[in-house]
Amino acid sequence: MQTKRTIFPNKLLPYLLLTPQLAITIIFFLWPAGQALKSSFEREDPFGFKTTFVWFHNYARLFSDPEYLNSVWRTAIFAVSVTAISMSVSLLLAVAVNRLLRSGKFYTTLLVWPYAVAPVVAGILWWFMFNPTIGILPYLLDQFGINWNHRINGSQAMILVVIAAAWKQISYNFLFFVAGLQSVPQSLTEAAAIDGAGPFKRFWTIVFPLLSPTTFFLMIVNINYAMFDTFGTIDATTQGGPAGATNTLVYKVYADGFLGLNIGSSSAQSVMLMLIVIALTVIQFRWVERRVQY
Repeated sequence: MQTKRTIFPNKLLPYLLLTPQLAITIIFFLWPAGQALKSSFEREDPFGFKTTFVWFHNYARLFSDPEYLNSVWRTAIFAVSVTAISMSVSLLLAVAVNRLLRSGKFYTTLLVWPYAVAPVVAGILWWFMFNPTIGILPYLLDQFGINWNHRINGSQAMILVVIAAAWKQISYNFLFFVAGLQSVPQSLTEAAAIDGAGPFKRFWTIVFPLLSPTTFFLMIVNINYAMFDTFGTIDATTQGGPAGATNTLVYKVYADGFLGLNIGSSSAQSVMLMLIVIALTVIQFRWVERRVQY
């Protein structure tokens, strides 16, 4: 079968069509990334009057800073928790909706709505619900003997930001899982049912392996989301507290750079965060993708 190819009569036309996307990439990604890389090798006073080239001094201070190393550990816990909770809950909801025939579209519409909520709004919503003074959830937890106060309890603060960030991402994962479930051939599950396989066994031996490409894609997206896009949620709920218990890498970049006015250290942290995410993505494509069944 011969494939059709698009032929441009003008050789400059393809580059002109790519110009808007290239301009956006250069202005909003490559140029800021280059500026951050340059600033990571410099020491600048808070007012920007004097800049000194210090080579790798900012990076050396990071790896000798216990607070930064603790922030790396907290970010790992936060990213794994958000990814696991958001993907497992969204898969459960997708399976439940996929069983509905007539009302499936109605429930899909309701479950997609939270994705339109901004991260800051999601953080404020959960902050109100978990507020120790006026929140409904601390009142309910108090009935079971649980004294909730995320303002002074670091573990509870981490639970709060994990729930808020995971809730925001459930709708996105849900859409992809529903699409993946609808693409699974019904004849395979029907044949397994005839052979005597129960619903649980049919799901784990037939449906879930066929969802592995979708699961792999969502795992990468969710890890990147937890590492980068949760700044607004953390800032609206705990602001990195108490005592730095929720001070993840992305929030520490903001706290040190914009609040502490330590531009060199903040730039070095942003470069390290970008390298960590790139390394995680490469590892996932290099080793985890081998288990994906296309």
